[in-house]
Amino acid sequence: MLSPQAPETELNRNQTPEPSPSRSSSRNQRPSPPTSPHQQSPQQQSPTPKPKRPGRKLLAFDRRLGARFVAGTDEAGRGSLAGPLVVAGVLLDYQSLRDHRVRPLALLNDSKQLTPAGRERLFRAVLGCCAKVSVRAVSAREIDATGLHRSNLAAMRAILWELAPPAEICLVDGFRLGPTAPEHKAVVDGDEKSAAIAAASVVAKVVRDRTMRRLAALYPHYGFSSHVGYITPGHSAVVRERGPSEIHRRSFEARCYAEQLSEPEPD
Repeated sequence: MLSPQAPETELNRNQTPEPSPSRSSSRNQRPSPPTSPHQQSPQQQSPTPKPKRPGRKLLAFDRRLGARFVAGTDEAGRGSLAGPLVVAGVLLDYQSLRDHRVRPLALLNDSKQLTPAGRERLFRAVLGCCAKVSVRAVSAREIDATGLHRSNLAAMRAILWELAPPAEICLVDGFRLGPTAPEHKAVVDGDEKSAAIAAASVVAKVVRDRTMRRLAALYPHYGFSSHVGYITPGHSAVVRERGPSEIHRRSFEARCYAEQLSEPEPD
């Protein structure tokens, strides 16, 4: 005997009801294109990271000092085997350094943290924003006669005297310059903290690199355009072969000097 058929409205235990699509909705529906695994909705896309603005932190450090005119000084080429030591000073007027005048300094940073192209851009920005710039080059001959550290401090003292007054606060990267200098504050790692010191470091580095590239034309064998006078294997090899040039610092205890002097002279 056959069992009676279940009414059409009755559901099996494992079935779930499915809504019947209306004519209007099914007529307007379009099949959605397949989503690529690389495509993301705007909500899923990660936001583009904003470019870093290290200059803002450096400018804030100087502004907290509460002075209108802040001077900073720094050097480039301290550890170089050849070429001058270049010391620069920058005076910033924080009363006029606002809005569009300060924007070019947003990327200001310690010159060692910048690319050569970045230093060149900031060099132009600093010259356009600062109230005054002073630069001194200490020759290799003067470094040999006076000593590197003493020459460096003397140049920094002279530069700060050129900026103060009107500088109310003078900042130096790490060094105390002694009682004969204007009143100043030594800031450890100052080129990473102060805008005035960082700006001076950029000016000193760019001026020195440009100088060494010009000197490369006078001393073409030493490769100054690439290493700008610092010790590299190639630089040391040329010094051992040819001896130091007129712009090498003879007072430095470089191994290539000793190896060059120890070689027997040809008959």
